[in-house]
Amino acid sequence: MAKLRSVKELMVPLAEYATVSEKATLQEAFIALKEATLRLPAGKRQHRAILVLNADGDLIGKISMMDVLRGLEPKYRQLVAPQHGSGHMGFTRQFIRSMLAHHNLWDKSLDDLCRKASAQTVRDFMYVPEENEYIDAAASLDEALHHLVMGPYQSLLVREGADVIGILRLSDVFDEIALKVQSCPLP
Repeated sequence: MAKLRSVKELMVPLAEYATVSEKATLQEAFIALKEATLRLPAGKRQHRAILVLNADGDLIGKISMMDVLRGLEPKYRQLVAPQHGSGHMGFTRQFIRSMLAHHNLWDKSLDDLCRKASAQTVRDFMYVPEENEYIDAAASLDEALHHLVMGPYQSLLVREGADVIGILRLSDVFDEIALKVQSCPLP
């Protein structure tokens, strides 16, 4: 049976991940995400977040797909607090529809996306990761798996000392576990 790889072996290095400056627009963030995805090796899953760096190249924020969607409709800031764990609030379909109508959500045409995407900076809707979203590069994959499940997070930022050196994605951990299970002898 194959040994599970370590956090550092499994992470996506920061240089290979989708990153933008804190001054970048949403449009530039989408372009960075597309470019990073095009550089992925065959068989690797697409990135699901964008990391935000300051002028010194230090990580200061993270943008999830949900952050982008919520950022395009500013009224969400009045309705819900960011959900950077589960993202599931348990509302019924009927309640969701009533909120949409009552709060005039998405009342502006989606055709207005280009204007919004070129006008908003990523700083408008990024979030600053909390301490529990980081894991040490030397941590075991067992620890990382537990951290992802109990978080629950889609990814963890990997630190070596004080520096963020990569991102450990849930999808990569899942794929590693799947390979391990598939290599087991059938009963």
